[in-house]
Amino acid sequence: MNEDPKVNVSGLPREFVDAGASGNISAEVSSQVPVLQPEPELVVNPWDIVLCTSGTLISCENAIVVLIIFHNPSLRAPMFLLIGSLALADLLAGIGLIVNFVFAYLLQSEATKLVTIGLIVASFSASVCSLLAITVDRYLSLYYALTYHSERTVTFTYVMLFMLWGTSICLGLLPVLGWNCLRDESTCSVVRPLTKNNAAVLSVSFLFTFALMLQLYIQICKIVMRHAHQIALQHHFLATSHYVTTRKGVSTLAIILGTFAACWMPFTLYSLIADYTYPSIYTYATLLPATYNSIINPVIYAFRNQEIQKALCLVCCGCVPPSLSQRARSPSDV
Repeated sequence: MNEDPKVNVSGLPREFVDAGASGNISAEVSSQVPVLQPEPELVVNPWDIVLCTSGTLISCENAIVVLIIFHNPSLRAPMFLLIGSLALADLLAGIGLIVNFVFAYLLQSEATKLVTIGLIVASFSASVCSLLAITVDRYLSLYYALTYHSERTVTFTYVMLFMLWGTSICLGLLPVLGWNCLRDESTCSVVRPLTKNNAAVLSVSFLFTFALMLQLYIQICKIVMRHAHQIALQHHFLATSHYVTTRKGVSTLAIILGTFAACWMPFTLYSLIADYTYPSIYTYATLLPATYNSIINPVIYAFRNQEIQKALCLVCCGCVPPSLSQRARSPSDV
C-alpha cells in the first residue's frame, strides 16, 4: 500500500503509452543492428570495351606474324627480323590493352596501374621505333643495293634492334621508377598516371621520328623513280609504263606514311596541349586511332610480303599458289 501510483501525465490512455514505449525500445534495438547496403553495380566504360576489343584483334593478328617468322628458318633476313620486331611490339601492345581492361575493373591498385602503363608505353614505343628501323632498312636496301646483302647489314640490324628495344624499355620503366603523378594529380597528363612532362617527351619523340621517316621516304621515292626510269630505258618500255610503275611506288609510300600519320598524329598533338582536366572522351577518341595502327601494320608490312604470303599459305593449306611463286618483284614493292 506504500507503493506510489504511476501517474499518466500525458493524458492518453495507458495502452497507448505502453505501445509508444515498446515502439521506442524496438526503434533503439533496430538502430543498433547494422544495415546491409547493396553493393554498387560495376559500370564499364564503353570506350574501355572498344579498346579491349582492339587489343584482342591486335594480339591475334600479330601473333600470326610472330609465329610465322619464328617457325620459318628461311625468314631470317634483316627485313624479316625488323618485321618480326614490329609484330612482337604490336602483340605486346595488344596484350597491354587487354591487361589494362582487366586490371581497371577487377584488380585496381597503384602497382597494377604502373605496370600496365609501363607495358603499353614500352610496346607502342617499340612499335614506332620498329617502323623507323624498317624505313631505314628499306632506304639502305635501295641506296646500297650492291652491298646490302652482307654481314655488315645483319650486324647493323641487330644493333638497331638492341637500341630500339633498349630505348623502349627505358621509356616504359619511367612511370614504374617514380616518374608518375600518383602523388600529385596536378601534374597528370591526359593518360593517368603519366605526368605531363613524360607525355611531352613521348610526343616530341614521335614528331622527331615522323619527320625522320618523312625525309627517308622522300629519298626512297626519288630512288624508286630513278630505278623505274632506268628499267624502262633498258627494256624499251613506253613512257606510260614507266609512269604507271612510278606512280604505284609513290602511292605505296604515301599510303604507308599517311596511315602512320593519321593514326598517331591526333593523339600526339592532343597530348601536347591537353592535361588531366580535359574530358576523357577526347583522350579515348584520339587514342583509339593510334591503336588501329597496330592493326594495320601486319597488313602493310607482313601480309603484303611475298615470302610471308608463301609461308602463310603453307601453314593454312600446305601449298603455294602459282600466282605467288611466279610473281616477280617490281620497283613499286617497297
